[in-house]
Amino acid sequence: MSAPTLADLAGPLPDPRPNGRLAGRICLVTGATSGIGRAAAVRMAQEGAAAVVIAGRRAELGAAVAEAVREAGAESLFVATDVTREEDAAGLVAAALARFGRLDAVFNNAGFQEKRAPLAEQDEATFAQVFDTNVRALFNAMRHQIPALLAAGGGAMVNNTSVSGIRNPNPGLSLYGASKAAAIALTRSAAMEYAPRGVRINAVAPGRVVTDMMLASGIADMRHVAAGLPLRRMGHPEEVAAAVTWLLSDEAGYIVGHVLCADGGFLAG
Repeated sequence: MSAPTLADLAGPLPDPRPNGRLAGRICLVTGATSGIGRAAAVRMAQEGAAAVVIAGRRAELGAAVAEAVREAGAESLFVATDVTREEDAAGLVAAALARFGRLDAVFNNAGFQEKRAPLAEQDEATFAQVFDTNVRALFNAMRHQIPALLAAGGGAMVNNTSVSGIRNPNPGLSLYGASKAAAIALTRSAAMEYAPRGVRINAVAPGRVVTDMMLASGIADMRHVAAGLPLRRMGHPEEVAAAVTWLLSDEAGYIVGHVLCADGGFLAG
């Protein structure tokens, strides 16, 4: 059987209409060179953002996303960033402020998933890579981004977690699930600390979304998994991006410390 395509797994892409939710804002996306991060950067531009700062390791892909953002109507800046390096986290925010003068909205999207294997077969190096990317790097990103949001008079942040941090239904991804549970706890704690100062922090928890990470996850029969979901399909990165931009917008102004599960009904099923 041939490898499944995006259309096989997720069906036609819905068309949620942008309405200027992020008009005039300076936005930043980590892990923005592909998948959900790329979709979010473009959606921010479509929602009226003045500029989108794009962070990632792959310069060629970053340049392509920056061009897509410009085509969607916003200024863009790609900053080569390894999220596991604390100095890169600081440099990313500094570059955004140097170019655009402030920061209004942040989507922390970078993540890493280990090769599927039982817990006793994982090793220390894999543990370090998963937690360095999904927890420590998120901590470093937030501690540099939050002061910039405060300096702008307030703003909003969304962290990309996972349904695996709430309920991990598949064996072999114990480290990923544990790291995403930690990311959720970090998000909620920071949300309580900074909401009184005008910074709203929330999380999005995607379920089965067709990304490079999902396609490389080791699931043998993707079509079967897609058919078993309540919507009978997986999600598009653009659908998660729409949820992210809503959480960042004033329409979600009373939403704080929440984990929005963009999962096609997976957790409810």
